[in-house]
Amino acid sequence: MKITTILFDLDGTLLPMDYDLFIYTYFKELTKSLVRYGYDPEQLKNAVWNGTMRMIKNTGVKSNEKVFWEYFCGVFGEKAIEDEKYFAEFYEKEFDRIQKICGFNEEAPALVRDLKKMGYTVALATNPLFPTIATKKRMAWAGLLPEDFSLFTTYENINYCKPNPDYYRSVAEKLGVLPEECLMVGNDAEDDLSAREAGMMVYLMPEFLVNKKNVDISDVPQGGFAELRQFIENL
Repeated sequence: MKITTILFDLDGTLLPMDYDLFIYTYFKELTKSLVRYGYDPEQLKNAVWNGTMRMIKNTGVKSNEKVFWEYFCGVFGEKAIEDEKYFAEFYEKEFDRIQKICGFNEEAPALVRDLKKMGYTVALATNPLFPTIATKKRMAWAGLLPEDFSLFTTYENINYCKPNPDYYRSVAEKLGVLPEECLMVGNDAEDDLSAREAGMMVYLMPEFLVNKKNVDISDVPQGGFAELRQFIENL
């Protein structure tokens, strides 16, 4: 089937980064910000991490946002939902400090915009573990805008996470295309490669490759942005 739709991962794909360093820096900045509101740094870190794990295991009954906050309030009490404003304040005013550990590749926004001009539907299929504001910030660090994409996934607008193949099926459904029409471009041999289970083609970018389970990726198309551009042109 003809490929009509290109899905891009963000972290480590369009936005150059060492993901482990990003997570370390994120928790460092988040706990430093929220400790002023009475949170114990270690307890907060554990609650956010475990809430994230709940989202990854989400079976689709409710949004990832609801899954996270139900867990978080289960730890800190129902009134903790009122502290969502402190998280939003962190993302708005302090999250940009993390940009310093990320790189920038001008080929990323150039390719995204060129693909749109070529008639492809382009979506940002980043693992929806963050709210919209944090996703837009990271998008901006990569030189991209929300209007560059027909869809970008956040914890508010989807009920699954990678590596669940239903995440990819849900993205395709939201875009109004079949999974077989989609090419998923990412850097994670588990999270992104699972798109194949949904029927999608996958292309991996090796510069910031994550392959913690040593998955055999020898049969997966791979390369940088120049090679990806050629790969798409040859489809």
